[in-house]
Amino acid sequence: MKPVKIAMMSLTHGHTRKYYQTLRENSKLDWVASCAEDQRAKEVYELYKNGVPCYLSVDEMFEKHPDIEAVVLASANDKHLEQVKDCARRGVHVLSMKIPTFDPKEYDEMVEAVEKAGIVCQVELEMHYNPVVKRLQEIIESGKLGKILSVQATNITLSPVWAFPWQGSPEASYGKRVPLRDGDNRFRGGALCDHPHIFDLIRWLTKSEFDFVYSEVAPNIRPDLEVEDMILANGKMKNGTAFLFDPSWSRMEERLPVPGPGWEVFPKRMEVNVTITGEKGVVACDCFGPNVYHNGAPNDRFTVQYTYFDEWIGLIDEFVACIREHKEPKINLRWHRGTIDAMNACYTSVQTKAPAKV
Repeated sequence: MKPVKIAMMSLTHGHTRKYYQTLRENSKLDWVASCAEDQRAKEVYELYKNGVPCYLSVDEMFEKHPDIEAVVLASANDKHLEQVKDCARRGVHVLSMKIPTFDPKEYDEMVEAVEKAGIVCQVELEMHYNPVVKRLQEIIESGKLGKILSVQATNITLSPVWAFPWQGSPEASYGKRVPLRDGDNRFRGGALCDHPHIFDLIRWLTKSEFDFVYSEVAPNIRPDLEVEDMILANGKMKNGTAFLFDPSWSRMEERLPVPGPGWEVFPKRMEVNVTITGEKGVVACDCFGPNVYHNGAPNDRFTVQYTYFDEWIGLIDEFVACIREHKEPKINLRWHRGTIDAMNACYTSVQTKAPAKV
């Protein structure tokens, strides 16, 4: 299969995270260009000397590289609508980061633009390609657990705000400044916006949609943030499955300008744990199960080795196949809308202090 010529669009930080390294090493992709959001991100990006040219103008990037077939949207959430429409106009396929937009009107515009242009738009939710999740799906489909009664899941991390400031900005993350509720000086756009994975997974695992949610926020453990960092959600699916989710930034971090070793105040910086309870049994999963090493004095920190980046191999396999074979990805905009609607309902529940219909 011919490699897809691809570019990174609107880098907001510039450092080549393990995600990007995994993508660069994928033989199904031919990386031809990148575009940075600002000069600082461009300068950080160029420190890595990866041989891929970086621009500050999207128009210049496409002008210099008219052979670009697809892009990864690496921008803040509030930039996605215009960028998706721009890519649709150019006939360029899109791998969107996990939140296309929280605005229903913008979402409809994206769907219309993508479908009218006939481009592939796949949403980055790599847990579908996680080997533990695949095994979990097999167990459920085998009937060994019987009827699924409940799903409990965590998607907890440190806060990325210090390296990716837009994720701490209500306007850039949620799309606008919406107070969490009366009397609270925080706004929508924090930890919940960073963790759609478990909301998406329960729809796959139960083959059902959300019915209602009840959500509550705790006081921030990072008092200088103006978005939430601790939040819980529970409720029921339309088939009666109950759920309890923790999508919090509950792991504290060192505040480094570039993420890397030294952020690990806790042994694990990120966890996705799932417990499925059925009529015939229970199965509990640690989806990442990283190796953890204690570094000892003087900093008393940990080194964490994850394997989850390999999930991007399966994700890219599907993305490339959809482009070359003119297929629709599993995690397309229309599918993902149900996950976004549930997350918006969580914020409605926080605001009203009552359950919210999805």
